[in-house]
Amino acid sequence: MEKTHRVFVSGLLPWIEPKRLLGPGAWELESRTARAELVTHAAADLDARLHNVAIGGSALHVVCEPPLSRPAVRAARTTDARRRRDTTPGFTRPGVRLDGEGKVSLTPEALALELGQGFAGRAVIDAGCGAGGNSIGFARAGCPVVAIERNAARLDDARHNARIYGVDGRITYLAGDAVALAAARATPETLLFLDPPWGVEWARSGMGVSEFPLLEEVIQAGLPAKFWRTIVKLPPSFRVNEIEGARARAVYGAAAGDARRVKFLLLTL
Repeated sequence: MEKTHRVFVSGLLPWIEPKRLLGPGAWELESRTARAELVTHAAADLDARLHNVAIGGSALHVVCEPPLSRPAVRAARTTDARRRRDTTPGFTRPGVRLDGEGKVSLTPEALALELGQGFAGRAVIDAGCGAGGNSIGFARAGCPVVAIERNAARLDDARHNARIYGVDGRITYLAGDAVALAAARATPETLLFLDPPWGVEWARSGMGVSEFPLLEEVIQAGLPAKFWRTIVKLPPSFRVNEIEGARARAVYGAAAGDARRVKFLLLTL
């Protein structure tokens, strides 16, 4: 029979849906800490999944009493590494084009469509559209989209990918400075969407506004006040408290390997 451990997880912010992150268990939440009793394999699995994870700029800490054995920790981390291979896919249709940055930063197709459906029919400006994953998600949800991208090759990929999904007729493509072009088209009825590049080696321990020049420029230009709403997609570790008044939502994966992992944050400015 497996041991039972008292498990404590601290650093939890309320908007991350803690029970979804933590998984099965009779979790009791108090302030930013959750506790439950779990058998060894479940406790080790949780410890492996939350190892070196920070969400919203808050580092998560797992404590097990009694402590987990080293073999249990090693086995759980091996299992977790295998599980990470089964994640929510990016584009699912053949023939799409992605450069190196797109392969890393593309919003998974199912999550982009879910995001778009939350604003169905709303006019959208996708400032810094990259390979077009988010623009396509909005367009599939019936939104007229203006997609802006400085990189001409990437913008061409976005057009190509929209044709693959049959929504190129709902998207207008503009090449140039995202902040200037978005500002020129701002209206009180339009949603401004940003997905600034994270880079391949984004910091899991915490990231701030200064590491996202596009976001910094948008804030400095006062663009959020000119639009109906501004939504920004950022890495899970982003320090939300750096933007006064921002509201955050954690977005989880849709596949078995990432259903309990925060894929990214959506900040409303």
